[in-house]
Amino acid sequence: MMGKVVIADDVKLDYTEALTKSILFFEGQRSGKLPNNQRLTWRKDSGLRDGFDQGVDLVGGYYDAGDNIKFSFPMAFTTTVLAWSVIEFGNSMDSDLNHALEAIRWSTDYLIKCTNTPGVVYAQLGDAVVDHDNWERPEDMDTPRTAFAVSAQSPGSEVSAEIAAALSASSIVFRRSDRKYSDFLLRRAIQVFDFADKYQGSYNDSIGRWVCPHYCDFSGYQDELVWGAAWLHKATNKTSYWKYVMENIHKVESPQNEGSLYEFGWDTKNAGINVLVSKSVCCKQYILNNKQHSSPFLHWADKFACSLLPESLNPSVEFTPGGLMYKPGMVNSQRVTALSFLLVVYARYLKQSDRVIACDRFVATPYRLTYFARTQVDYILGKNPMNMSYMVGYGEKFPERIHHRASSLPSIDQEPHLGHGWDYFWSNNTNYNLLIGAIVGGPDINDQYNDTRHDAGHSEPATYVNAPLVGLLSYFKANYGS
Repeated sequence: MMGKVVIADDVKLDYTEALTKSILFFEGQRSGKLPNNQRLTWRKDSGLRDGFDQGVDLVGGYYDAGDNIKFSFPMAFTTTVLAWSVIEFGNSMDSDLNHALEAIRWSTDYLIKCTNTPGVVYAQLGDAVVDHDNWERPEDMDTPRTAFAVSAQSPGSEVSAEIAAALSASSIVFRRSDRKYSDFLLRRAIQVFDFADKYQGSYNDSIGRWVCPHYCDFSGYQDELVWGAAWLHKATNKTSYWKYVMENIHKVESPQNEGSLYEFGWDTKNAGINVLVSKSVCCKQYILNNKQHSSPFLHWADKFACSLLPESLNPSVEFTPGGLMYKPGMVNSQRVTALSFLLVVYARYLKQSDRVIACDRFVATPYRLTYFARTQVDYILGKNPMNMSYMVGYGEKFPERIHHRASSLPSIDQEPHLGHGWDYFWSNNTNYNLLIGAIVGGPDINDQYNDTRHDAGHSEPATYVNAPLVGLLSYFKANYGS
């Protein structure tokens, strides 16, 4: 099918420009008191009293997508992957590295606030149901800013363990530039992970009334616990965390649960666990001490990589006629960027260990994995049947009516009689403000994209779409230039 689609060959891609804009996007998602060096100046301070009515300071952090709610679960995942991007590819970011560090710190500062009270983790700020009934800029919102928390009595292991992973990964990032901050992040990560493990349970059962259906945990919380332990092992090199991974991985991985082993995103960490741990010294030690058995992490990481390639006999994804990975559900681009990121990271690990993968009917080299991932990024940036970029503000043609409150609306200072903004939502006019760098959900299974904010599944951006793209663009910038 891919050969039947005509895609312009003369599309020139500039990975350096795309990288800069992919990080700039996070400034458009900021909540709280904005700094003097804020570059997206149409955004203003917002949520300055978040948490105050409940006696806590929860100012800051990120709005997850096009709404005005702060969900700690996807925010923490975004942070983990942003940190992983810097760990792997920070040396290629050049002047964008400082902005990437600022993006990470904007989140970790907030996640610290969410975990300041022992035995309590704040998982959500704002009433999503009421928020979704209004179309307002965050600067002008008048909806309830209720804080929802998990605790020993009402556990939420998935959100707590993901925060532990985010703080652990970020502690590695800041180890050189700010050792004091790095050490603090790691201490907090250990405390939060211990809480997540000691009081096991899903936040679906404790605060599901508010987090669902937006960010229900559909895959269970065991993957987050193993994921958190894997990151703590990477940050501390303590054998106790490696032991935890080995003793609990069976709760995540099994032939009966094979489908989820090809998934990676804010909800499911399975493929990410296998790729991350595949580089571990302890993993190599496991191979040496168990010569009759290959590492389970390498086995599943190999199968994951093979399953994404179009030539696979048993692909875990569909492909549009234009060659884009496609899985049913909201915001397909989140899967494209996350899975492609893992492929590039794993290709680096394979190259470092001088390995190739024996797939069902072919051999996959590190080059093959990175080449395929590059086709996915190139598609997003404009090499596709629509000949349009799915990154706002990049290229000559890009989405102009994205599903995003702040982007689509003027301030009530400019329009005092704005009301709740629904006239702007239903309008066919282009968005009022340009959310540069935002990656929308993308085209449908037939490579078609309807530029309308009414279709959130295709036109809404999200932080966890951009986070893995930051790493991908850094790698391609360094290896393929502009």
